[in-house]
Amino acid sequence: MYSKEESQRIKKEFWIAFAEAYPRKWILYDTKIKDVSFKFYVDNKKAQVLLDIENKEDEKRTIYYEKIESLKTLLLEEHLPDAIFERNFYLENGKLISRIWVEKLGISINNPKTWPEVFDFFNEKMAAFEYFFFEHETYIKDLEINT
Repeated sequence: MYSKEESQRIKKEFWIAFAEAYPRKWILYDTKIKDVSFKFYVDNKKAQVLLDIENKEDEKRTIYYEKIESLKTLLLEEHLPDAIFERNFYLENGKLISRIWVEKLGISINNPKTWPEVFDFFNEKMAAFEYFFFEHETYIKDLEINT
């Protein structure tokens, strides 16, 4: 068990090492769609690449999710065969969002020996997710086009 300071130091070192291993600009929060963002996540058990749809208006959240879900076959067959879709995902704070993600189990942010594996996973999966997003961006963003 690590102290809070030690955990923060390890996390900081992890993200610095990742940025050095893959020095590129990721989309993340810059999707140009309010409350729709890509995220990296890692803890002591898993690493995840996430697409979170967090619109406060349920109707908009549902529309964006259904638009991406309508492209599910393309996403699974051409980009991320292991993607998980969850229309109603509850965050720890109780907030309801929609989430699409991929994950890698059996790693730990506290074990630097697993970091290269996580870095490769992050790079490969986020690049595939971004490519998919850019390919279908116009359709996903346009709320006038129905699914």
